[in-house]
Amino acid sequence: MAFPLKSEFIISLALILSTWAWHVMSVRTLHGSTVAEQHEQWMTQYGRTYKNPEEKERRREIFERNLQFIKDFTASGNRTFKVGINQFSDLTNDEFVRSHTGYLASKQPKSTRTGSLSHQYPTGDVPDSIDWVEKGAVNQIKDQGQCGSCWAFSAVAAVEGITQIKSGNLPVLSEQQLIDCDTEASGCEGGLPDNAFNYIIHNRGIASEDTYPYQGTDGTCDSSKAAQQAAQIKEFNDVQPGEEELLKAVAQQPVSVGIAAGGQEFQSYTGGVFNGDCGEELDHAVVVVGYGTSEDGTKFWKIRNSWGQTWGEEGYMRIQRGVDSSKGMCGLASQASYPVA
Repeated sequence: MAFPLKSEFIISLALILSTWAWHVMSVRTLHGSTVAEQHEQWMTQYGRTYKNPEEKERRREIFERNLQFIKDFTASGNRTFKVGINQFSDLTNDEFVRSHTGYLASKQPKSTRTGSLSHQYPTGDVPDSIDWVEKGAVNQIKDQGQCGSCWAFSAVAAVEGITQIKSGNLPVLSEQQLIDCDTEASGCEGGLPDNAFNYIIHNRGIASEDTYPYQGTDGTCDSSKAAQQAAQIKEFNDVQPGEEELLKAVAQQPVSVGIAAGGQEFQSYTGGVFNGDCGEELDHAVVVVGYGTSEDGTKFWKIRNSWGQTWGEEGYMRIQRGVDSSKGMCGLASQASYPVA
């Protein structure tokens, strides 16, 4: 009698295990189908195509991992900022950093002006908040694409800002001219805003976007276009490290800054006051275009990015201000500069 009971037990166990395995496979198939559908919808939304089925499958797998990261982050508890799907959701974080940053701290300028020479608020008596976007000193968000030209976008936005503040006219200036003509930079391989300011000074100005349109690739300097200046600066100042000095500078105009943007949370940011992982090294350049305090009392900087309007808060990010670091959140108060018109 023992043998049949043992045999029946084995058969029953096998049936249970088989049913469980089928259930797991069904869930995985359903899950894979759901992710595949989401990936297809995402491809349609962002106009993404792939060169072959193998590349599409690899990107779908990356998309799935990024989707899981977003789900895990959202489930982790109350945070001051949000992450979500955006145009970078089929890229690994390493790919994203390589293709969409471009700040080269090693490309130091030949000469600088440092200190607080033109600060309007030398005693620290600055406004509680300011927004240069609302004041009309900031153009619409642009997109650098897969060119490491953030340094050019940062410098151009700062020059556009001070030009509007001084003249009342907000020009749309050429990043491509800097990519092609600034020999101290490396074009789409990266550069530094200070070197861009130096180039504009020595060239006696910079052309408009219409005159020298953006291509998003390295090109040969067109000297005839580069000579058609739409704005000029006479010098630039490097801001002393620290949020207090940066506050004085931003109170008077948009300021170019280096920032660490290498974290997955930074890549997937969709809104709120950011205080998450941003990597350890300055690898990106943006413009601080304001500061303020959120409804819950969190102090923030407002930065203008160059990743298009579908990233962050329609192309902008609020990032925590007043942190326990001399460099500021993500290092944004360690390498800042502004042009003087």
